[in-house]
Amino acid sequence: MSLPVSDRAKDLADRVSAFMDAHVYKSEEPYKEHIATAADRWTVPPVMDELKAKAKKQGLWNLFLPESELGAGLTNSEYAPLCEIMGRSLIGAEAFNCSAPDTGNMEVLVRYGTPAQKREWLEPLLDGKIRSAFCMTEPDVASSDATNVRCSIEREGNSGYVINGRKWYASGAMDPRCEIFIVMGKTDPNAPRHQQQSMILVPRSTPGIKIIRPMHVFGSDDAPHGHAEIVFENVKVPAENMLLGEGRGFEIAQGRLGPGRIHHCMRLIGCAQRALELMCARAEQRVAFGRKLADHGPVREEIARSACEVEQARLLTLAAAEKMDKEGNKAARDLIAMIKIVAPMMAQTVIDRAIQIHGAMGVSQDTFLVDAWKYARTIRIADGPDAVHLAALGKQVIGRYGAKA
Repeated sequence: MSLPVSDRAKDLADRVSAFMDAHVYKSEEPYKEHIATAADRWTVPPVMDELKAKAKKQGLWNLFLPESELGAGLTNSEYAPLCEIMGRSLIGAEAFNCSAPDTGNMEVLVRYGTPAQKREWLEPLLDGKIRSAFCMTEPDVASSDATNVRCSIEREGNSGYVINGRKWYASGAMDPRCEIFIVMGKTDPNAPRHQQQSMILVPRSTPGIKIIRPMHVFGSDDAPHGHAEIVFENVKVPAENMLLGEGRGFEIAQGRLGPGRIHHCMRLIGCAQRALELMCARAEQRVAFGRKLADHGPVREEIARSACEVEQARLLTLAAAEKMDKEGNKAARDLIAMIKIVAPMMAQTVIDRAIQIHGAMGVSQDTFLVDAWKYARTIRIADGPDAVHLAALGKQVIGRYGAKA
């Protein structure tokens, strides 16, 4: 593996890191304070708008989108270190307009959107004027197998489509800035298994959309971003809102989820690296049984294991990014599956060790560790649970080596 990184990418990494130090970390508390004390929790903390304005002014904006003139022109390999740096804070990525699910939705529009769809939805998303949601998971079926989706997208003459169904954990749908949903549903239940589904653009203001409730993640509603349960009841959208064409939903999903998965892994490595650093600082500061925690052998061992595991996940993620750049997302599906299995579990484990070394403070609101742990644990389910990636990867590896044996 060789990762030649341009001077521009190195400069951006330095600038993103400096921005995090100067602005983002100190904004975490005001951000949380707004959510805790605002009369309406579903309003955007003013500090986020300030961060975004500063980042945009400094040219630290839309740094994702490889192979597109609309982004910063970076490869996946070049973007990976930047995404890791942003991921050190749970509010970091949004400050640079690089947060989920908008990045994935913007990539869908770049790859598969018509010129009209791009003008109406991609441009304001790239400008940070609006946000979006991705509606795929359903409460009544095992959505890890997306062929199960029951939400129907039925053609209504030549004028458009009618959508009926229930979705949940539609991340970002509760956000007051959210104006567009990408909805996956069935257009033809009689077509071949992977050609039954389609994706369609649904403006949030369309009649028939009912937001039932914000779903909680480990007891938190994640305001003001949120994850909504939504009912679509005879929701009518014009035919031109269909993405790519009927029956192309799986094709779009594969194009969207590969980059989305690696972005989550990059951000989680940033979370784990920050947790490791906090663990080391805590070990140097605290005294127990007459010695600093750093002088206790078991603590050193936990820190050593954590350092090894963070670096292993980082290198594996960089390997996946390089393969995506050189051979394409489909060819890199083995490494993408590997990092999706490895990185969330690694981050969960390292953050858990940091919580343990922090003692009572580790489970309090005084560090980012609890929220980081919840993020890592959630990503073991989001974008495909561990078991699905293990099964798919196992099949690939057997196919590669089994015949030779």
